[in-house]
Amino acid sequence: MISSLHGELREVNEQVATIQVGPIGYDVMLPAGDVGRLRLAIGQPVDLTVLHYLESQSNGAVFRPRLIGFANDTERSFFELFTSVKGIGYRKALRALAMPMSTVARAIAERDADTLRALPEIGKRTAETIVLDLAEKVEQDFAGLCGGDGADAEIEGTAVPDGARDAITVLVQLGEARTIAVELVDRVRRADPTITDADALVAAALRLKDTVN
Repeated sequence: MISSLHGELREVNEQVATIQVGPIGYDVMLPAGDVGRLRLAIGQPVDLTVLHYLESQSNGAVFRPRLIGFANDTERSFFELFTSVKGIGYRKALRALAMPMSTVARAIAERDADTLRALPEIGKRTAETIVLDLAEKVEQDFAGLCGGDGADAEIEGTAVPDGARDAITVLVQLGEARTIAVELVDRVRRADPTITDADALVAAALRLKDTVN
């Protein structure tokens, strides 16, 4: 089973990324919320944690291997927990997770069904079921993923540098929710760590937002 991939990101088409590892190109499906971040990294080396599974087709007569890519092991584990809810398969979850997983995890932990209802293909009943089934598990096992979003919060496990903090402040002043501002800046920094200036971070974050929307 394939558990991780390291290679050049060749392209991202809709929700599928092609990772070139030596002479082999792997098609990796992505959660909707990760597409914009990875598009910023086309042509660069990337590391993805992978969920490798067999997808049933033709009423179970054919099984095809599929890969789903994540930023890290924690997000892969959260995805597996999310798909444990009745009625949420892998394909549906990939479409539904249009928000950053940290935002979704936080909404579950806070019993915020309204935020979950804003996800594609997640109606009122499913949102309530997600909260009922997963809230305690997310609180216990994914506290780090649900981490705070204040000015002194951490992004990807490191203290927020001045440029990133200033960029978050500017995005909030432009009308972004602080949670979204933190996520946008986080994604920009992960895609291109050389971007450190606040103005450049804001510009890249706004471009990223446009690609997601």
